[in-house]
Amino acid sequence: MFRSAHVDTFARDHLPPPDQWPDFLLERAELRYPERLNCAVELLDATVAAGHGERVVLRTDDAHCTYRQLQAQVDRICRVLVEDLALVPGARVLLRGPNSPMMAACWLATIKCGLVAVATMPLLRAGELVPVIERARVTAALCDARLVGELLAAQARCPMLEQVLCFDDGDGTVGGARAGSLEARAAAKPAHFVGCDTAQDDVALIAFTSGTTGQPKGTMHFHRDVLAMCDLFPRSVLGVVADDVFCGTPPLAFTFGLGGMLCFPMRAGASTLLLERASPESLLAAIARHRATVVFTAPTFYRQMAPRVREFDLSSLRASVSAGEALPDATRQLWKTASGLEMIDGIGSTELIHIFISSAPQDVRRGTIGRVVPGYEARIVDDAMRTLPPGEPGRLAVRGPTGCRYLADDRQRQYVRDGWNLTGDTFSMDADGYFRYHARSDDMIVSAGYNIAGPEVEAALLLHDAVAEAGVIGVPDADRGTIVKAYVVLKPGHSGDEAMVRTLQEHVKAAIAPYKYPRAIEFRETLPRTETGKLQRFRLRD
Repeated sequence: MFRSAHVDTFARDHLPPPDQWPDFLLERAELRYPERLNCAVELLDATVAAGHGERVVLRTDDAHCTYRQLQAQVDRICRVLVEDLALVPGARVLLRGPNSPMMAACWLATIKCGLVAVATMPLLRAGELVPVIERARVTAALCDARLVGELLAAQARCPMLEQVLCFDDGDGTVGGARAGSLEARAAAKPAHFVGCDTAQDDVALIAFTSGTTGQPKGTMHFHRDVLAMCDLFPRSVLGVVADDVFCGTPPLAFTFGLGGMLCFPMRAGASTLLLERASPESLLAAIARHRATVVFTAPTFYRQMAPRVREFDLSSLRASVSAGEALPDATRQLWKTASGLEMIDGIGSTELIHIFISSAPQDVRRGTIGRVVPGYEARIVDDAMRTLPPGEPGRLAVRGPTGCRYLADDRQRQYVRDGWNLTGDTFSMDADGYFRYHARSDDMIVSAGYNIAGPEVEAALLLHDAVAEAGVIGVPDADRGTIVKAYVVLKPGHSGDEAMVRTLQEHVKAAIAPYKYPRAIEFRETLPRTETGKLQRFRLRD
């Protein structure tokens, strides 16, 4: 490790023991970062210093700001954090807000000060915020005033959270800001701040998993990890250029959103459109209105947007990225037919910060996610970590420049073995290195001796014209041990009766091996999902 800039050493002190870390692959030229590195300085200050200060970086429906304007606001916020709140490098700061310029500025300022950002999903309640605050030992928070109620309720149960400072509006303007708000305090500060002299392996952020298992974990990422996620997938698969305009739905609190909605465009000197809330229709309208070129969202959104594509001018759009949950082939083909764009699918994880398997549109092979992103390595292994032959399903093992370092969590030993990150996914790899997703390892259903991947049954159900959403789990059965049960949301105009049950069962039998069909089907108005769109199968099981 390099000499840390952290005065508050909590984050470094609670990294897992080095012998439990994965192997890190940092040999590529683009990953040879200097010993002293502050990723916010690289993303923002370096872009201004390179002569691009007048380029637009953040956009909303109401306004936009340049890199130079963002730098001034970030520096003012830095002074508030250091001078008014007296925070020292290494202190953890909870960030709570929608995708807005002020949320982006707060994240950048926190990192630039050498503090540790702990971004949280906007919809979390007090009971969900408390364990995050307690586990990360958060002492200060920056929060959108519209979301402060739940945070204050959490603060009442967390004495270590001593300071909560609100920012009032989404566009970051000072006009009308309440006395004492972050905007008002920042307006009184000089627009210059020298970034903290952090080491490349100082902890920059603690990202908590989005909770598809019901047991979120804190993952710690270094300053170099933030740049590594920007310097591999966006360059080798997306081909980001300075004229790109990014947009999408993943929250900045989710590492998928942090990359796609902020860091990827900033690394290239491009711009990003930040939408506080989006529906499928409003996202399509935003793409057309702002001439967006790259969109990031979950498969559910693409499926819902596809029927409306012809109503909007999407001629500016060159890339559509799907991640966060498995992309059914039916959704991929539906979007491709509607938009003319081949979807860029990707598998990533909070533990590895972003996407590590994907393919550019011209390299897509139907039925697979893609090949390993240059800079990473992946293989399929059995429970003894032996490499399996092509085509045989097993556990996905990955390593690269980023990897799992849980915050004081015994589950580190489960995720990392023999230097490899075990993502908890069942995959197979063909002879050409293309990876095919089967299921989360805990979503494999064993019924009467057959192994059945829940997502495969979901994908088959989604091929039926009456099905809007589907979630599949295994439930106990006296005769077969476990049977496949499907929870289905129907499109308007269709009835969830016994005739529809039989129709869908026969449809699945015709689409995939008949033994995989759902022997039980329950119709629902909605399915439980995280804020990032991931299906929460554990809630269906509960």
